[in-house]
Amino acid sequence: MQIRIYKNYEALSEATANTMLQTIQLKPNAVICLASGHTPLLPCKLFVQKRKEQNVDISQTTFLGLDEWVGVPPENEGSCHFFLNNTVFNPLGLNKNQFHVFDSISKNLEHECEKMDAAISSKAGIDLMIVGIGLNGHIGFNEPGVSFKNYSHVIKLDEITVTVGQKYFSSQTKVLKGITIGLQHLMEAKKVILIANGEKKAAIIKKTIEEKVTEKIPSTIMQIHKNGLIMLDADAASLLPQNYLHETE
Repeated sequence: MQIRIYKNYEALSEATANTMLQTIQLKPNAVICLASGHTPLLPCKLFVQKRKEQNVDISQTTFLGLDEWVGVPPENEGSCHFFLNNTVFNPLGLNKNQFHVFDSISKNLEHECEKMDAAISSKAGIDLMIVGIGLNGHIGFNEPGVSFKNYSHVIKLDEITVTVGQKYFSSQTKVLKGITIGLQHLMEAKKVILIANGEKKAAIIKKTIEEKVTEKIPSTIMQIHKNGLIMLDADAASLLPQNYLHETE
């Protein structure tokens, strides 16, 4: 696990977008898994902008949506699908066969998990995952206590996830379950970048990096990933010892 600390969210976002582009330049048929939410927003926008400016060929690239709220339709502005459609998929002009997301209003969610797993397997795995982190240490909707050995699955959401998640919706929305790519997929991904910004994430970042690897704090799995990178802004890194700061960029 490596740690890189940037002076602010903008610098962190720039570096994340550059890594996404570099991944595609090195491997045009790369498979990239993306989280949605406030932290990935600027990295995704910058990636789209830079791809256009540099005329990077993405015709062979595949994108995956990390997770989704169960029961929330894709046209709902709080859905992960809506975020990715409007921030990445549509601006890039992707063909429908270039991205895979969970249909969380399906009557057969188990089949949705199987389809996502099959899509990943057919592409020989994920080349790059860009993930965020919840206040409880979740990655995607892999909540505390989840098995590290899970592939795609449906899970009951923690109370803190349900409460904090309301910020994405314009009105009170009932969300009790999530569907998500699992942590076994994360462990098998060729590269994983966990990004975090803001003082509100400082406490969980400190636990993620310094506490023992445990399913009680899913994000601690980053410690044992063969090519895991945690990228932070200065605020999210504010509770880390000074010896981490020599990697600041």
